[in-house]
Amino acid sequence: MQAIWVAVALYFIRMFAVTGGYHRYFSHRSYKTSRVGQFLLAFLCQTTAQRGVVWWSAIHRHHHLYSDTEHDVHSPRHHGFWYSHVGWIFNPSSWKPDYGTVRDLTKYPEIQFLDRFTYTPAFVLGFGLWLWGGWPMLVVGFFWSTVALYHGTFFINSLAHVKGSQRYLTGDDSRNNFLLALITMGEGWHNNHHHYQSSTRQGFKWWEIDLTYYILVALSWTGLVYDLREPPEAILKGEKPVGRKVLEKVAADLAGSFSVERYASRVREAWAESHRLEDMAEMARRARSQLEERLAELSLPHLPTTPELREKAEEMFAESPSLDAIVNRAHELLAMAVAAHVCDTALASA
Repeated sequence: MQAIWVAVALYFIRMFAVTGGYHRYFSHRSYKTSRVGQFLLAFLCQTTAQRGVVWWSAIHRHHHLYSDTEHDVHSPRHHGFWYSHVGWIFNPSSWKPDYGTVRDLTKYPEIQFLDRFTYTPAFVLGFGLWLWGGWPMLVVGFFWSTVALYHGTFFINSLAHVKGSQRYLTGDDSRNNFLLALITMGEGWHNNHHHYQSSTRQGFKWWEIDLTYYILVALSWTGLVYDLREPPEAILKGEKPVGRKVLEKVAADLAGSFSVERYASRVREAWAESHRLEDMAEMARRARSQLEERLAELSLPHLPTTPELREKAEEMFAESPSLDAIVNRAHELLAMAVAAHVCDTALASA
């Protein structure tokens, strides 16, 4: 029974290391600590056996850079649930991330040293438990809690991009999930986090329980950590327009929800009523790009209207002050895609 209580304690202590250490400190630098505190936090992080803090942070920053695109190392949208949950770890392409994104960490020799001896902290913890309570303490206290910790962490990569609600428009599938927030000490408020990544606090509403944040606040009273970063009021209210990168991703998703082939067929039929298709083929041969631009500029009667696009956008995405800009950009992208399809078909039939 003692080993079980140790396993439970180690789960939550080390979950704090994952959420408050690997994630909010090393990956996002959302608060500060001393250099000694940084090293001790890194050591605690690596008792989780989730590799070194430099590797973990590089992987996570890559995830945010390409969240839910084909380049994301663990996106359920592109790779499936189980691959995003655990399969990606065994892909050799994930073993050596871009360390150029973590120069703020690699400048510390002691952090590089600890990162090279990836599993030493976990071995020290496991060996200490074995000396204390023998095999039951090692198996139950260390290994059981470590496996549970793995899956708690992995659920943020997988389930938090599949199940839950989206308060903010982030251009990806990140979701808020109350149950995940409980078992991960606050990480389940994942859509909040993707909306404003540098915030120490991830539970933006008073009822969004974020145990990691509460612990960090308590530690800040002692001076062990400081400069905890808060989201601005405009961010909390969702009043700030989305960035260009998010706008392009969301507009592309909206445009992609309509059938290009269907609308291209309607455009060809409309063209055929007053022109010969051979004329279109000849135009395409002479100036394909110019034809695409010309068709895209036209107010094509067979494309979805702006109100139709907005209605679809409101079904797909959270409310945002950028919805009009997204709808307009989606209309442009859809028109260009239809024009390209019409040109390709005309050339193929010529």
